[in-house]
Amino acid sequence: MLLFRGLKQVFKAGEGNIMWSSTLTLDLLLLGSLCLGVHAERTSYRPQSCTLECIQQGDPECEYCRITADDVQFSLSIPSNSPYGSCVPWPCYSFLGQETPEVCQHYVNAPHSISIEFEDSEDTPYDAITVSWSPSQYGIAYLHGFQVTLQALGGSQVVCQLFLLRNNLSLTPAHAQTVYYSDPFTHLSLDTEYVVTIMALPVPERWDQFHEKKHFFTRTCPEKNGLEECKKDWYPNYIEVHQENRDVLVTFNLAPENFKIRHYFSSCFGGGLRNYTDIKPDFSVNKTHHTYRLPNLQAGTNYTCEIAADIVDAVRKTFFVVVQHNSEEPLTSHFTESPSLIVLLSVGILLAATAVLTFTVVFKKRKKKKTVKTKLRPDIIEQYYDKNMEEGQCVLLDNNTRPPRLLICYSNNDGPTHVRVVLQLAAFLQKHMATEVHLDLWEALSIMEEGNLGWHCRRMKECDFVLVVCSRGLLQNLKNKCEDEEPMKNTTLATIAIIGEEMCRAKALGQDLSKYMAAIFEYSQESDIPAVLGLASRYTLTKDLPLLFSHLHGVALQKPGFYLQVDNISESGYSKLPAGLALQLAIQEAKALIFDEQTEEEHVGIPIIS
Repeated sequence: MLLFRGLKQVFKAGEGNIMWSSTLTLDLLLLGSLCLGVHAERTSYRPQSCTLECIQQGDPECEYCRITADDVQFSLSIPSNSPYGSCVPWPCYSFLGQETPEVCQHYVNAPHSISIEFEDSEDTPYDAITVSWSPSQYGIAYLHGFQVTLQALGGSQVVCQLFLLRNNLSLTPAHAQTVYYSDPFTHLSLDTEYVVTIMALPVPERWDQFHEKKHFFTRTCPEKNGLEECKKDWYPNYIEVHQENRDVLVTFNLAPENFKIRHYFSSCFGGGLRNYTDIKPDFSVNKTHHTYRLPNLQAGTNYTCEIAADIVDAVRKTFFVVVQHNSEEPLTSHFTESPSLIVLLSVGILLAATAVLTFTVVFKKRKKKKTVKTKLRPDIIEQYYDKNMEEGQCVLLDNNTRPPRLLICYSNNDGPTHVRVVLQLAAFLQKHMATEVHLDLWEALSIMEEGNLGWHCRRMKECDFVLVVCSRGLLQNLKNKCEDEEPMKNTTLATIAIIGEEMCRAKALGQDLSKYMAAIFEYSQESDIPAVLGLASRYTLTKDLPLLFSHLHGVALQKPGFYLQVDNISESGYSKLPAGLALQLAIQEAKALIFDEQTEEEHVGIPIIS
């Protein structure tokens, strides 16, 4: 205000000079536009609560509004039970094109400068964020709003927020520096990778450059709540028990180094007695795991044990120990029968020992004869194995190692339980088997942009491996393709046909076929694998998880006398991880459901496809 008053006085002083007046007027206009530009750069908008009617009427009080599901009812082509939910690009004509259809015919480019701001939250186990962005200067005059979607990598749940600008608002390129904010996204898991996608509305007919993505991690517990608060909430989640004579060896994972927890304790109760053990790990030997001994436990006794960090109010992890009888200890005889029974028992034992000895001698002779026929020199045997493989070696994948890219194809004809198993498998492979997984459930926007078949074809070219999850529904779909529909109208059938054609071409040219794999879960049969995939490597999951790991990373699992140890990737070990347990529960649910369906079909006389 003071600046304009000063300029006004100068203008009055030169009122008689026309040239001076014109120059001053031009300066005022330039200065005014500069001030408006500075104002536009600093302008930011946070969502308002207003009605759709207010937006359509162009009321200035409804400049930037949040739209909820109750505000407007959409008629979508995607069913409500879709894994994408209602988070799809909203059609412009649904809420803007009834009265002025021309507003939906213009192209609006993608937003830019996406930023994530973490919000204060009293909900300790979860995080909260607010997203901000700026609109593109291209097509900004026709901008009518934004849609913000948030998805956790490894999950199918998508959260949406929709924001609209008032109907008669027309922005200029100067507003490209304006910052728009979303509402807070709450209840986000800590230390988890998310992707946020922002689309400019109206969604154009051209399906490119209309949205922008940003990947980010939520804060860790120490970052959000402070180190002291997280120490007491931490507890070992990996515990392995091994018996050695009468002693029991317990291995558990240590707390992260920044927690600075140096002491632990263990307490076991069984047989009317309590056993307390003070644990002081040697961090110079191992910084991630520690093994301690529980001595002199009673044989044949079940113990309930707890382990925790030795700090105030620490969360305790409960595990169970069953002490078996030591086979090396002499068995105590309690026979009170007549001597004749003891004699008969002794004769029986002698005869059994003689039979075992005879069988052992015959077996060794046959084995020796077979070995002579197939004997090779040790140097020839050695060349077929990895000479750098040593006992206990682990595969270490650092940040500089690019994980193999894997495309997973499947059929949803077996119902949502089978789809859930595929989803949990993809999450386990990506999180614990160092694999970059591509799954259609995780890339909804890309599929909408390219089409289902186009997306699968591009991913097949880009990925190092393709895994087809075979099932009864997939095989049935292939058998009925001639009766129901043309193969190329079904994405699953078209994808299988393309994979079969690629394998036949590679076989004819003598090329490697390891790119393509077929897998079944334990509730399916090997006969469910289509004949067109006959050249692909076959795996039964979860039994063959180590073999699948070997295939993806190109490492040998064993050589004579040596074995590759891969933590938590085995038929019995994978369920110790949260993602593995989720996979196991999904498989059990699908297995129970499929068994019930087969039983019902048998009762009504429907033949079972084998």
